[in-house]
Amino acid sequence: MCLRFLRIIAALGMLFPTAIAQQPPLKVCADPENLPFSNRRQQGFENRLAELVALGLNRKLEYRWARHTGRGFVRNILNEGECDLLLSVPQGFRPVLTTSPYYRSGYVFVTPAGREVRSFDDDALRRMKIGVQVVEEEYAPPAIALGRRGLIGNMVGYEAIGKDSGNIVRAVANGELDVAIVWGPLAGYYAHRYGKQLRITPAPPLDAPGLPLSFAISMGVRKSDVKLREEIEQVLSQKQDQIEKILDRYGVPRFESEGAVQANR
Repeated sequence: MCLRFLRIIAALGMLFPTAIAQQPPLKVCADPENLPFSNRRQQGFENRLAELVALGLNRKLEYRWARHTGRGFVRNILNEGECDLLLSVPQGFRPVLTTSPYYRSGYVFVTPAGREVRSFDDDALRRMKIGVQVVEEEYAPPAIALGRRGLIGNMVGYEAIGKDSGNIVRAVANGELDVAIVWGPLAGYYAHRYGKQLRITPAPPLDAPGLPLSFAISMGVRKSDVKLREEIEQVLSQKQDQIEKILDRYGVPRFESEGAVQANR
């Protein structure tokens, strides 16, 4: 019986790697130079999340490096099969099939430690130089809120994506800006470098009427990949504690709901 048992174990040992090898790789779309999200050296929190998902699916991880801009990105990259998974898309993003959100974040005010801004209606903003993010020559949503209040002349634009995306936080630390309004994950990551020199304060999650400034973030797959979405959903549910630890490690501020903020800095 022992000999027979050993033969069965040996056979299973030969078959198991073959079964794994037959699993297609998980091809993830990722930006090659966009910390704290991802880069080619795989140092971003999206890289950590990609590893977690691939491990949970028992699939080899591969990257398709591309800047996630332009209206044709989903059509030309994801839908053409060059990758299978987008790691950060707003929940319900129509061009793709989205998972349940794995975190919610929003825009924050970044100020020197001795100053605090909590509202777009703060009168002090009228006397401040205000940094705002720019994506493909268009201002990010907080600029609309500032424009509604006649503060366009106070705004200074900074790149929101790429190797220079941290400059907006650095400008506050260096005194070039009085305040910056920055997407939370980027703000938390770069502000950490300045310790107690900077303060992060959540902006309102909504600027009425109808301007959302916080977003539930999901993963996205092709609309035809229902099975893959279900498998990823299961991994996200099982690994939520590990996801939270990754987000904490990178200083990502989270909004627990549309109107509440989890302070983790």
